[in-house]
Amino acid sequence: MASCLCRYRRRILLCLCTPCILLACLFIYVALAVCLSMTPSNTPVGAPPLPPYFIASGATNSGLLAPYPINSFWKYELSNEAHWNMIQHVIDRQHNPILRPRNGSLGNYSRVDNSSADLTQQKPGCFPNYDVIWSLSDYFSLPSQMQRFVISMHCRDYPVIIDQPKVCGNASQQHQAEGLMLLLAIKSQAPNFENRQAIRKTWGRSGLVKGQVGKGGQVRRVFLLAKNQSGHDLDTVKKLKEESKKFGDIIMWDFLDAFFNLTLKDILFWDWFSKNCHNTRFVFKGDDDVFLRTPVLLDYLQKVEAEARLNGSRRGKPLEEFYVGEVITSAAPLRSKTTKYYIPDSFYKGMYPSYAGGGGVVYSGALVLRLLEVSKRVHLFPIDDVYLGMCLQRLGVIPTHHPAFLTFDFPNDEGKKPCAHHTIVLVHKRSPKEMRKLWVKTQNPSYKCRKVTLRKDPEKEIEKKET
Repeated sequence: MASCLCRYRRRILLCLCTPCILLACLFIYVALAVCLSMTPSNTPVGAPPLPPYFIASGATNSGLLAPYPINSFWKYELSNEAHWNMIQHVIDRQHNPILRPRNGSLGNYSRVDNSSADLTQQKPGCFPNYDVIWSLSDYFSLPSQMQRFVISMHCRDYPVIIDQPKVCGNASQQHQAEGLMLLLAIKSQAPNFENRQAIRKTWGRSGLVKGQVGKGGQVRRVFLLAKNQSGHDLDTVKKLKEESKKFGDIIMWDFLDAFFNLTLKDILFWDWFSKNCHNTRFVFKGDDDVFLRTPVLLDYLQKVEAEARLNGSRRGKPLEEFYVGEVITSAAPLRSKTTKYYIPDSFYKGMYPSYAGGGGVVYSGALVLRLLEVSKRVHLFPIDDVYLGMCLQRLGVIPTHHPAFLTFDFPNDEGKKPCAHHTIVLVHKRSPKEMRKLWVKTQNPSYKCRKVTLRKDPEKEIEKKET
């Protein structure tokens, strides 16, 4: 009787516990499923799972050992490329952290440099390097400006003849604390006094400049010059020194002011900036025949700063990478000797990196300091706009295109519209007389022109209408 009662109790206990155990298991299963669904996956949704490893091209797999490359990553012998490509190839290897470790033996790498050491050899005192003539088979058939560049492109250190070391240090204490808002660095030539004077009276005024709608900021101005074609023209230098004494905005270096030497103005200005104006927040670099709407630019830059402070690195570019202008992509060297942009095939091969038209660009002061450092690892190139693009490419900075930067003037007949110049930040080219007229016109807009906004890409506007 007792055994039957015990057996009966066990059955009742089993019937009562089994549902509870099943419910507990179901609860655990649901909890795990919810947790796993909330955990972010490294594999994109809809993407096939990645294999545990991949075999690179040029690798071999014997089945006994792991796959390994059968060829070297870097060739010891340089291929017979164009002259500039060869030089830059050597420089890239010299700064390769794998081939050139800070500590350790170079091993077999020494034989890489021996074959092309003369390509990067710099002559003391920046004298012409005539040895390089024999590296270019068509040197004697090149235009004279290209010949001059080739024999002197190893030089990048030139003394300052006229300097303005305090141009960024005259702001009020309040603005010194937060840094100068904008420095206008304008490439000019000695004879272009009328251009410089028009800029001083219009868009290039120094001091506190109000924005079109915002508070504006402190602005300073410098003109970047070199020696004119006549060489040691003492009378010209004397006049420039008098102009500098009167206006305090001339910086002049001791090299020939030629088209293919404009790159020198960039790297020498970056060095000057790092010593005298490194706290400046933004730099406008342009030519002396460009018209700039400075108040509009100040409003735009204040918006850029506000977005950088608000979003940080979550959205948009940090200020260390800020570079804006009319960006040119997929450009190739011009091979016609009739153009001043002619680059022979024996000198450079390949496409140009993305770059902005040099008539007028804006970048942050923080980027200037980075450009100065990376420029030491990029060999000089004849076209200054392209050289800047090469430096940006090595920094991993993608230039920002803005349709209100018109370095090649208005497209088609757009410039004839009544309010056309109220839709831009800058336009190139304009004469001194046109600068003065446009300044008065844009400073006193009509009721209709006050309502216009900065221009946008026509193609993007068409896409928006279609969608």
